[in-house]
Order: sequence, then C-alpha cells, then structure tokens
Amino acid sequence: MDHASQATRTRPRVVIIGSGFGGLFAARALRRADVDVSLIARTGHHLFQPLLYQVATGILSPGEIAPATREVLSRQRNTQVILGEVGDIDLDRRMVTASTLGRTHRHGYDHLIVAAGTDQSWFGNPQFAEFAPGLKSVDDALELRGRIFGAFELAELAAAQGRHEDVARLMTFVVVGAGATGVEMAGQLAELSGRTLRREFRHIDPAASRVILVDVAPAVLGAFHPRLQESSHAALQRIGIEVRLSTAVIGVDADGLDLEGPDGERTRVEAVTKVWAAGVAANPLAGHLADQVGLRVDRQGRIPVEADLTLPGHPEVHVIGDMIALDNLPGVAQVAIQGARHAAAEIRRTHRGEPTGRAFRYHDKGSMATISRFRAITQMGRIRLTGFVAWLAWLAVHLVYIIGFKSQVTTLLHWMISFVGRGRSERTVTEQQVFARRALERARR
Repeated sequence: MDHASQATRTRPRVVIIGSGFGGLFAARALRRADVDVSLIARTGHHLFQPLLYQVATGILSPGEIAPATREVLSRQRNTQVILGEVGDIDLDRRMVTASTLGRTHRHGYDHLIVAAGTDQSWFGNPQFAEFAPGLKSVDDALELRGRIFGAFELAELAAAQGRHEDVARLMTFVVVGAGATGVEMAGQLAELSGRTLRREFRHIDPAASRVILVDVAPAVLGAFHPRLQESSHAALQRIGIEVRLSTAVIGVDADGLDLEGPDGERTRVEAVTKVWAAGVAANPLAGHLADQVGLRVDRQGRIPVEADLTLPGHPEVHVIGDMIALDNLPGVAQVAIQGARHAAAEIRRTHRGEPTGRAFRYHDKGSMATISRFRAITQMGRIRLTGFVAWLAWLAVHLVYIIGFKSQVTTLLHWMISFVGRGRSERTVTEQQVFARRALERARR
C-alpha cells in the first residue's frame, strides 16, 4: 500500500513518527491546524513510561498507563493513526517507509516530526537482555511481573522440597541502574517482599528477600542535587536495599551476575531475577537521518539538530525528544512534550507565512522520584523536597499526565489499595508473559 499515491491532497501533509510523549503531544498540538496528520507508531498505544515499574510490580494494569492512541486522538478529525514500524526515511524524496506484519507502506510528507524515542541499551552486551530484561515497554513490564512473582512461587516450592540453595537464589533481586527507574523499581521490590507478600507463604518469608541496586556511577539518582542523592541513598538502605555503587556488571547469566567493584575486585551474586534499568540508546532512525545529512551521532546514538530542532538543510524535518543531542538536554518527558509543541508551532507559522526558525527553549519543570511508600524526592530549581510532601507532589504530577479521566480514576483507586493497604490488584501472571517473547525471537531467526 502506498499512501503517497492516494488522491491529490490540498492540505500540507504532516507525518509524525512515534506515539510517545513527543509524538502524541505533537499530534494534539496540530488538532486545529489546517493540515493532514499521519501518526505512525510500532504500537497501538501511548505509553506513560515512568510508571512501567508499577505494572511490573503488580500495582497498575497496562491499560491504565497505555491508552489506545486511536482512542486518545479519535475526535481529532485531521489525524489518522497508522500501525507500523518505520524502517526508512528518504529526505530527498520526502518519503517515509514503514512495515506492518511484513507489508510495506509509504507515506509522503511536507513536514516530518521524528519522535521515535530511545531503546534500552546493555552497553554493547545485548546477550544480557535474555536474563536481565529492560523496562521500556509493556512487554518488558509484563515479562518482569511474571519473573518477579514467579520467583516467589518457585522459592516456596524449593523450600517445601528442602532445596534451600535454590531458595536464596530465587529470593534475590538485582536492579542494575540507580537512576530514577532503578531506584523506584528497587523500592517497590522491597515494599512487595517486606509488606505485600509477607503473610502469604508457608515455607518462605518474603521479607527475607535481598534487593540489590547496582550502578557504575558513584551516587544514586545522578541527575539530582547531592543532598537529595545522600538522603535517597540513606532511605534505600533503611528499607533494606543493598546499594552497590561504582560497581560494573561484567557478566549476566540465568543464575546471577558477575560484578567488578571500584578496586577491581570481582564478585558473583546469585540471583534468578534481574532488572536492567541502566542505559538508553536513541532509536536507530537517528543514525539513519544523520548519515543522510552528513552528521555523526553521539555515544548514545542521538543526532545533533539545529537550535529550532530541525535537521541541517531540511527545515521541514523536526527531530524531538530523546533522539536529539542539543545543549545537554535531559532525556525526560518534558523535553519531548515541549519540543513537540515547539515543532507544531513552527509548522503552523510556516503555513501562515510567518517567520520560522525560532530557537527551542527548554523550561525545566523539575525532577521527581519515589523511594518507597509515602517517600519521594522532588527537585524544582532551588526547591528541594523529601519525604511525604515530595511524595504527594509526585502523586499529583503523575496523575495529571496520565491520559484519560477513566485511567486517572482507576489509577488513583489502585494507588489507594497499594499504598494505604497491602494489596496489589494486578498480580495475574502467566508463563506466556515470561517466555513468549523469547520464543517469538527464536522463531524469527
């Protein structure tokens, strides 16, 4: 199917690649513009990625943080949603080529917004992914949910059979990466084992589980002020998390990890369940675009862009979000959201005959991370909060950015169940969650 060969269009065509924060907010910012918008994405949902760890630990369902893109944009008459993975962008022909289940389709454009985001990076060790899944997609979260709750079930069985050496390995959880995602994941694992599950088993004590947080960096939450780093480190230790900093992961297999400490000493941690929350790499489309305009991507695969977020020599192409290397912008949702609105404003100015090329100005609205139930940290300029007040701020901000009133209400209810009580309403796990993706990968080889 070739969408470029459809009936002659009279309005400018805007193609948006990606349905994350950048892509979705760009489409919504163009809802009243006199353009035809095509949003192409490899999934049919918009993902609120910062809460994936709550799906993995049984607090939220995928639907609450991943509403259908079509539903979100259903009232936007100038926009169509297209399922497909973009494999090629021809800048000279102004053509995007995507595929869906092996079928190729092409889309011509007058303006292009590339918001394809990032993928997980295992720092040149893709073989680690089989044993230490990342946390970038709904598939990742559901696989980890199956691994986490499955580990307790297998530990109970092993204890009942007297296989105590297996119990220790099954009840050790290692999170690699002490950024916001890793810290939040480790905190929830500690809450899950020490609070939610503590009365549910007969042969094991879930509270005896080990949760280990590992990072090659010298501090947790490196993007935050040192005072917040120190208080967070102390809070993690108080809830029983072992924090190992300046420590590199040099090997991962089914039964554990090999680590190298700051003094070069190598140690082994036996752990069946590992979570990889360290490192990101820009979508390969960044490198594809860079090759066409004679640029080099940085170490994370991000592409340099002009100050107005366009490609050199191609003012019709806007690249936004985590894919860009510009002014050391952080890889956070607000950069993507603000970049999306900037790109949409530039497109509207183009068709009103107004001057374009305005430099993008990022307004830092702060950073947040939860440590455990009722405890978080918040950094907004010179304002730094910790504890319960910061947790309430975190709760409010995340609730606002969840798309859809229904999702906001159900999320709030599930948070009440989890944070006020002990229950977790999304604990259904299946073998398919854990093994299906690897089976599909083997089938494609």
